Amino acid sequence: MKYLRLQPSIPIATLMVLSIALSACSKPAQKTEDIRPVRAIVLASSDVDVNAEFSGEVRARVESRLGFRVGGKIVSRKVDVGTLVKRGQALMELDPQDLQLAQAQALAGLRAAETSRDLASAELKRYQELRAKNFVSQAVLDAKDSAFKAAQASVDSANAAYRGQTNQAGYANLVSDIDGVVTAVDAEVGQVVAPGTPVVRVAKAGEKEIVIGLPEDKVETLRHVPDVQVRLWADPGKSVAGKIREISPVADPSTRTYTVKVSIPDSLTEAKLGMTAVVQFASKTPVPQIKVPLTALFYEKAATSVWVVENGAVKLVPVAIGGVAGNELVLTKGVAPGQTVVTAGVNLLKPGQKVKILGNDLPAKPARPVGASAALGNGEAAI
Repeated sequence: MKYLRLQPSIPIATLMVLSIALSACSKPAQKTEDIRPVRAIVLASSDVDVNAEFSGEVRARVESRLGFRVGGKIVSRKVDVGTLVKRGQALMELDPQDLQLAQAQALAGLRAAETSRDLASAELKRYQELRAKNFVSQAVLDAKDSAFKAAQASVDSANAAYRGQTNQAGYANLVSDIDGVVTAVDAEVGQVVAPGTPVVRVAKAGEKEIVIGLPEDKVETLRHVPDVQVRLWADPGKSVAGKIREISPVADPSTRTYTVKVSIPDSLTEAKLGMTAVVQFASKTPVPQIKVPLTALFYEKAATSVWVVENGAVKLVPVAIGGVAGNELVLTKGVAPGQTVVTAGVNLLKPGQKVKILGNDLPAKPARPVGASAALGNGEAAI
């Protein structure tokens, strides 16, 4: 009997390598730890209740929009924007020809009425003499007396009409009724204007104010703030106390903000009309407070809590809410300054969950107070 000897076509070493590779592929994959990205803040206690800044414009407290009391064609403009004017100074002039003709017509009517009155007066005097001699009856004398009184009334009416037309002729000259500066010219020579149409704007010299716009969610918060400081953009190192004089009850239809006028003292002589100014509102609380955004709260089983980050993991800490400050909540118990609290993603966490704070590759530090516009309740530091 002959035995056949099989020659392996694949080397034994190659088979062993393939076997090891297949066994390695069949092992189960290791589970990676679930690390959720979150946003967080480092808590800080602060006695600053309100700290907000808004930019505005320096304006005169009184600005008159002047217009002619009669209509006509403008033939002369005597001022430009920026011209300092005195009370009674001429600003513009209308073509007076038609007004002068009406004045002459009224004067002629007055002269005619006076002539009729003089004739009635002379007749009344003659009939009084005739009545004294009993040549005429009392009824005739009464008629002459009535005619004289009617003629006198016509004179009074014509005189009033003449004076009215004289005033109308004088209205052809537009004069300033205050001491101030011309801030705008709304009409030019050759333009025909109707009575009352504003043609020149004059800002009264003296008291000035800053006009700003407040967002609708800040109006009530800032309405009663006692500390209002004003500084000019041209001189940011100097700050003076201001006072809220007026808050518009209606929002501007285009900007949806409420116009606020802040009075400034006369000592701020550097303030020129049209300059940019910054109004700062600030108030403090009796004791420091810890504030967190509304998004930091986690509600479960009628309990209010926050997620506190410690050693890269979160834990649920019950807190007590002491009040609302704008878009933030004041916490009175449960947390302390320096702790890191999650502000976004709170509903996706569980106790002991590993987290990664977005935008923070280094140890968290409290941010510096925000000094820019509309930073309400700066009792926290964003990470």
